[in-house]
Amino acid sequence: MTAATTPPPSRAIFSKEHPHYKWVALSNTTLGMLMATINSSIVIISLPAIFKGIKLNPLGAGNVSYLLWMLMGYMLVTAVLVVTFGRLGDMYGRVRIYNLGFVVFTVGSIALAFDPFTSGPGAMWLIAWRFVQGIGGAMLFANSTAILTDAFPPHRRGMALGINQVAAIAGSFIGLIVGGLLAVVDWRAVFFVSVPIGVIGTIWSYISLKEVGTKNPGKLDWPGNITFAVGLAALLTAITYGIQPYGDSSTGWGNPWVIGGIAGGIVLLVVFAFIELRAKAPMFNMRLFRIRAFAMANLAGLLASVGRGGLQFMLIIWLQGIWLPLHGFNYADTPLWAGIYMLPITIGFLIAGPLSGVLSDRFGARFFATLGLVIVAVTFVLLLIIPVNFEYWQFAIITGLSGIGSGMFGAPNRTAIMNSVPANQRGAASGMAGTVQNAGTSLSIGLFFSLLISGLASSLPSALYSGLTSHGVPTAAAQKISELPPVGSVFAAFLGYNPIQSLLGPTGVLAKLPASDAAALTGKEFFPQLIQQPFHDGLVVVFVAAAIMSLIGAIASFSRGKKFVHVDTVPTAIGHGDDEAVAARATHAIASGSMSASAPTGPDASGGA
Repeated sequence: MTAATTPPPSRAIFSKEHPHYKWVALSNTTLGMLMATINSSIVIISLPAIFKGIKLNPLGAGNVSYLLWMLMGYMLVTAVLVVTFGRLGDMYGRVRIYNLGFVVFTVGSIALAFDPFTSGPGAMWLIAWRFVQGIGGAMLFANSTAILTDAFPPHRRGMALGINQVAAIAGSFIGLIVGGLLAVVDWRAVFFVSVPIGVIGTIWSYISLKEVGTKNPGKLDWPGNITFAVGLAALLTAITYGIQPYGDSSTGWGNPWVIGGIAGGIVLLVVFAFIELRAKAPMFNMRLFRIRAFAMANLAGLLASVGRGGLQFMLIIWLQGIWLPLHGFNYADTPLWAGIYMLPITIGFLIAGPLSGVLSDRFGARFFATLGLVIVAVTFVLLLIIPVNFEYWQFAIITGLSGIGSGMFGAPNRTAIMNSVPANQRGAASGMAGTVQNAGTSLSIGLFFSLLISGLASSLPSALYSGLTSHGVPTAAAQKISELPPVGSVFAAFLGYNPIQSLLGPTGVLAKLPASDAAALTGKEFFPQLIQQPFHDGLVVVFVAAAIMSLIGAIASFSRGKKFVHVDTVPTAIGHGDDEAVAARATHAIASGSMSASAPTGPDASGGA
């Protein structure tokens, strides 16, 4: 009687036992991240064409809310739901939730491309289906890095997550170029371009990806999910509406609804933390923040995300509203060319991201991530030194350095986050890192727009008044326009509209002016020359704040300590309530330059990465 033999493992390329399976996982998750992040910015640059296509003036009375929700809806939904989908990935399988994300995202893209309405209903259709896209994007964001962490061994994760993070961050800038190109063709193409990618990605993910990670089954934490979602949504929505004027103020920070939303959101997030600390199966294990590597990496990630998002929006306004018109570009063409002229940032990401990821596998994340944020802080200062009407080579070098700094930070920092947590917590940890990144971008819009508007408010009114009256605009009309909140001029420049045409057109004054004065007021140079100094005043406030945030982030990054990798030495398919006991027995700190295990540490560990 012969002994039973175990059949050899499958060698099919789509088998999880195949030695090349990790590269299959990397190709699929990179495609997913690229698609999700391109769609976070593709709409920004395409908004003029989209609103023209649905026959709606976004700067008209009562229409600014449509503009804000088109701009913010996707990022807000993604930020709110990404932790929940990370926890669901831990419970039911990260690949399962990730695959479903491709399906949901693709359905949303199809619906967006076939908007059957115009005007207000058309805008509401787009906003609603952008929410759906955001749900799919949250599923992708929450589980892609966890899938890679499961598939790659610790000494190769930095390279893998480096490629994934370059796709995630560079995608937001690639979206500006793709959106600009497609908007010229047809506004529906902006949404339809995601459909074939989504279909291919869906098929590819269902065929190729396998569950190789450790599950953490348990009941869904409804109190935690509800308080987190409502609290973060209230906070981010209130900050977004803080951009809009309220009463006699140029911004809405004094609006009771804004104040209430911010206060209520913070209170609910505090309640969420208390719920999670006491829940048997929490949505997110708050004790992970006792791991210094995890806590400091997420703090640094939040500050970096705020700075990066603020930089993106400020550069768009700078290029579209001032620099490109001064160099002969029509306002209608500025969205496309703004994306092209911002290419050095993307190139910097593509160079530094994978390289720093590979090097961080060997030397740890602290040096590369910290130096990257210091470089980013320096570039914010350099952007203040160059004139508003700069020589392009100056701008290209500075923004390229900014891209290199962000690339040096992004990949090692995300690797450090994922290396620092137990295997059965990777979905939730990936979700929290995604929330930090997306919430930071959402926060940056409200924060930096408000800072810019505050800087403009002191000098733009007088500049507008003197400039308009010098070209024959009646003093009463000039005074009325100069007293309008600066947000109108900022949004007009952001959308690639002619701001003076937008301000004077509805008054009927242009039709009564001499042809030469009307042509001068609506020409390419009048508004850019008028706003140069006020805009620089606003930039000083914005970029100084961003530089300070980046330096604080660098300090947080440095304080994470030496290289730290959580190694599970006992089974981890357990409930959240046993995390501390198991992690205390299961974790080794792998010191930088040494593979010998140190004293066991767990969620209370202070080791760094």
